[in-house]
Amino acid sequence: MTISNTNDNTTGSTDNTDAAKTGVDPAVRAELARLRDSIDNIDAAVVHMLAERFKCTQQVGHLKAAHQLPPADPSREAHQIARLRRLAENAKLDPAFAEKLLNFIIAEVIRHHERIADGAEPHAADTGE
Repeated sequence: MTISNTNDNTTGSTDNTDAAKTGVDPAVRAELARLRDSIDNIDAAVVHMLAERFKCTQQVGHLKAAHQLPPADPSREAHQIARLRRLAENAKLDPAFAEKLLNFIIAEVIRHHERIADGAEPHAADTGE
């Protein structure tokens, strides 16, 4: 993704191409701005949802640590990956991409759980708080 400092003041979007400076149809520019605004809103929602997810997994980490449970749960992780792959297929999203994303998130959660178990509380930046 390329980020530019050129703002489209009518939509609040950033235009990251030189197309706005050339003879591109204003209707095309408006549609592009509308779609980019939607993408920006979705990105914000994804970040907030991940923050909420990590708040919950931090609580799981504390519960596991308090009861001397291991940070990782391979059975649960396998179940979640299979579940997410099915959800991705139903949503017409590449299941391999969804699995990679979940594996990345799971690795981060396990890292947090290990830090909690070791008595090193994750930083606010690590927890999404």
